[in-house]
Amino acid sequence: MSGAGEPSGCVFCDALARGADEPLLLFRGRTCFAILNLYPYNNGHLMIVPNRHVATLTEAAPSELSELMALTRHAEIALTEVYRPQGLNVGMNLGRPAGAGIADHLHVHVVPRWSGDTNFMSVVGNVRVLPEELAATAARLKPIFARLGSL
Repeated sequence: MSGAGEPSGCVFCDALARGADEPLLLFRGRTCFAILNLYPYNNGHLMIVPNRHVATLTEAAPSELSELMALTRHAEIALTEVYRPQGLNVGMNLGRPAGAGIADHLHVHVVPRWSGDTNFMSVVGNVRVLPEELAATAARLKPIFARLGSL
């Protein structure tokens, strides 16, 4: 992360540095945090990210990997409670050739899915169809992450 409030050039490090001023931040754990995707595929699309700027699973410490998975589980619980999806995509893209849009900071995507959802629209129409604003999504998910974080 950058010092003295200077942007680091990493969207995740910058969001974490903003802390409570970051509207997309859902939860901050000891070594990882949950944040909404600014360009979601579906309502509730979020990411679990290590606090530390690491690019690969190999670089992550065991404690970071453990919390990464624990928060991914919390994301499954929260998204299921709020959105009642029929399925979830959970995944990582390590490196640009693998599809990583942010290749230098490890993160896990958690995307709620429904039969017939419009996920394909971003591929064929270069457009996203979301009936819920990100602020509303954050307001629905933050209390659940807060409750789960204390378990």
